[in-house]
Amino acid sequence: MRAVTFRPSLLALATILTFALHSHCAQAQSAEVPAIDAPASADHRSSAKTLDSVRVFGLRGQPLAVDGIEQARERLDERAGATGLVDGESYRGGRVSTLTDALGYAAGVFVQPRFGAEEARLSIRGSGLQRTFHGRGLELLQDGSPLNLADGGFDFQAVEPLSSRYIEVYRGANALEFGAATLGGAINFVSPTGYDAAPVGVRVEAGDFGYRRGQVALAGVSGRGDAYLSLSGLRQDGFRDHAEQENYRVFGNAGFRFSDTLDARVYLTHVDTRSALPGNLTMAEWRRDPTLAAPGNLALNQRRDYRLDRIAAKLAWAASSTDTLTLSVYYADKSLDHPIFQVLRQESRDSGIDLRWRGESQWFGLRNVLIAGAAFAQGDIDDDRFFNVAGHAGARSNRFDQRARNGKLYVENQTWLASNWVLAVGAQALRSERRSQDRYITGGRDESFSRDYSGLSPKLGLRYLIDEHAQLYANLSRSLEPPSFGELSGGPGVTQVDRQRADSGEIGLRLDRHRLSLDVAVYRARVDGELLSLSDGNGNPLGTVNADRTLHQGIELGLGWHPADDWTLSANYLYNDFRFRHDRVYGDNDLAGVPPQQLRAELRWSPGEYFYLAPNVEWTPQDYYIDHANSFKAPGYTIAGLRIGGKFAKAWSWFADARNLGDRKWIASTNVIADARGQDGRNVLPGDGRSLYIGLEWRPH
Repeated sequence: MRAVTFRPSLLALATILTFALHSHCAQAQSAEVPAIDAPASADHRSSAKTLDSVRVFGLRGQPLAVDGIEQARERLDERAGATGLVDGESYRGGRVSTLTDALGYAAGVFVQPRFGAEEARLSIRGSGLQRTFHGRGLELLQDGSPLNLADGGFDFQAVEPLSSRYIEVYRGANALEFGAATLGGAINFVSPTGYDAAPVGVRVEAGDFGYRRGQVALAGVSGRGDAYLSLSGLRQDGFRDHAEQENYRVFGNAGFRFSDTLDARVYLTHVDTRSALPGNLTMAEWRRDPTLAAPGNLALNQRRDYRLDRIAAKLAWAASSTDTLTLSVYYADKSLDHPIFQVLRQESRDSGIDLRWRGESQWFGLRNVLIAGAAFAQGDIDDDRFFNVAGHAGARSNRFDQRARNGKLYVENQTWLASNWVLAVGAQALRSERRSQDRYITGGRDESFSRDYSGLSPKLGLRYLIDEHAQLYANLSRSLEPPSFGELSGGPGVTQVDRQRADSGEIGLRLDRHRLSLDVAVYRARVDGELLSLSDGNGNPLGTVNADRTLHQGIELGLGWHPADDWTLSANYLYNDFRFRHDRVYGDNDLAGVPPQQLRAELRWSPGEYFYLAPNVEWTPQDYYIDHANSFKAPGYTIAGLRIGGKFAKAWSWFADARNLGDRKWIASTNVIADARGQDGRNVLPGDGRSLYIGLEWRPH
């Protein structure tokens, strides 16, 4: 009998990782396993030999505080509503720079960058659809802890798609697991750990418009501890004038297992970004030269420079094999230097705590899952404002000390009524405070305010399990969203707006078979007091209003089809019907800002891991309005691309990502304004022209 030797690849990395991470993230556990005696016949027993022991190297299981990707997929499939999971490996075969690169094929997600930048219009079911910067209407999470500021706003720069093992998408009311009850739902970016990441990885990308991007990642396990560290940087000149970007990000986490039932993780984030803002063009300027910057943006040297330092921690205790109690805490310190029509300088400090229980039991012999939790968040903002003098701070124009507090209680219970019927009942109770103290009173006008918001958001859902690969679901829910400080003081003077509330219903189908996966949902939301952030024709904020009543309804379709072994078709289709309902000013007009339909599709041919070829298309077939008065439209578009790449020499992979092959002029996003009066103002944001990006990655296993 020949002894089998296992390659100790993680052991070989021990020295490197220990030096780089300064922590326990080096070598995998090893165990002495005695070899089994070779079988022998009675005639040859005397010749039997005992072999030397064999050292077996292997990884321990997934830590309690983090679900593995298959655990997460199973948990998402158990929601009585629309959810999805994006594998972090699925988008590494092309340029990874914006959230569009990572979430473009996620069912139900509308995401479009402003000008090839990190900031985007990110919306689910029309949430915060007026925002093309500093988003709202969604809960962004990093490993289950909020990235949103306490007032509800979030910054796109806080996310690094290359440092996500997978991304969870909860559409609508289906994010109750994290206590979220917004119209759009939640998106959770889950980091790799030392257990599921490659020991070392180096990635470089380069392309048109001066684009350069790189990442170095290290990971490992030592005894009871593990760690992951990512350092990344990006620089680009941009397709347009005055569109330069530069950012650097550090993402790391480390975990320790105190026992088989108790473990802890710590997460560290540092983000430093600098972005010039080219602004909006008129349609005539866009047709003439889409690379132009708006004159006002050049004259005021408009920019958005942002720094974030964040620490978070998790402690997970397994009371039994099915019951888990998780305590999460975080603290974030953010600095913003933002010359626009005035110079905004903000210092923000946010902290929060969340205690969540997930337990399983048997009720009358059938499975029952209970999730319950309490969360509290507080944020303080020093908001200083100055007159903009060619991009520099002139005399002070205003100053506010702002404080936001949120308290949540949430519970959801799933009961198996039969082997194939599951009833879900849940609710979130919310109380929010918004306080703003005017520290620069001029002309006797005190702009201080204090507002409180509270309410209950119930949910009722039902699932029918057709078989182990297919299910139908339906739910009814209510969402409740207090305004952020951007809505309360985002324009001239102070805009006193109320909360936004929506009553929603959805039905859907989830199917995951050998050659076909399908995620389709049909939804309808009646929104009361929708928060509409308006801008003038030059992109300057006019403040926020509460619409009387609006309607959001549509279809979300995600498709993955393997017609043959070497072929895969992926598609994300959205049908959006967002409109006013008998409004005193706008009647039944369309809500502006999002096209009625959008399709992203890719057909991939891969005869093996060494090569793939993937043509793709993005199609918006209809023009759509930029103003609520429905007097002026942005044109639809069709752009095509092609990705090729593959693996070689085991640890190496490469790609070439060609975009907008026809060099089409297209509108990536627009302002949302009240009434354009049929005039061509500066309201459109051009999409990038023809470009090519190439990348190379080394990840030994």
